[in-house]
Amino acid sequence: MVPVFYHADYAICENVLKACYAGGVRMFEFTNRGEAAYDNFVKMQALAKAQMPDMQIGVGSVVRGADAKRFIEAGAAFIVGPCFSQPVLEVCKQMNIPYIPGCGTVTEIFNAQEAGCEVTKLFPGDVYGPNMVKDLMAPMPWSKVMVTGGVAPEKENLEKWFKAGALCVGMGSKLFPKEVLVAQDWTYVTNKCKECFEIINNL
Repeated sequence: MVPVFYHADYAICENVLKACYAGGVRMFEFTNRGEAAYDNFVKMQALAKAQMPDMQIGVGSVVRGADAKRFIEAGAAFIVGPCFSQPVLEVCKQMNIPYIPGCGTVTEIFNAQEAGCEVTKLFPGDVYGPNMVKDLMAPMPWSKVMVTGGVAPEKENLEKWFKAGALCVGMGSKLFPKEVLVAQDWTYVTNKCKECFEIINNL
């Protein structure tokens, strides 16, 4: 399970990262969705390097090669996009960083694999549903699919995705409800992460 998060307030970003780490998270996707994205990522990367040496922070919502290069140079461990971008792919290949592009059809997934993407992102997951993953795995069982969009920290939801054949899931707003962020209830975030991993490990 990979948390997917962005916030303009670095203090909130820091607390969320710490809460996720305490909950067992070791891969974290910080999305490039606002003016503060780069500066906050740099600070989070420094924090992780100092206090969480086994935490891998990647950057999501990347659609341009220049952005990919900038974030990779700042320490991004992987790059995620909502769609496939040839310029982003070329930068990631050159800098030897995994690229996980968003795909919505079997052909897009296959083409991304042929281009060298080991993992592809099914996005938006709630539009396609678990049957998309299940039906894909029949003719292409080697596929490694990360599902993002509509994934919830609930047993029934996670069971559907993983039993369909998903490699992993990205989880955003349902892991970080607005009211939890407002209340700064970081224990809630930690406990939800632990619950997710317990469910996934039992599957």
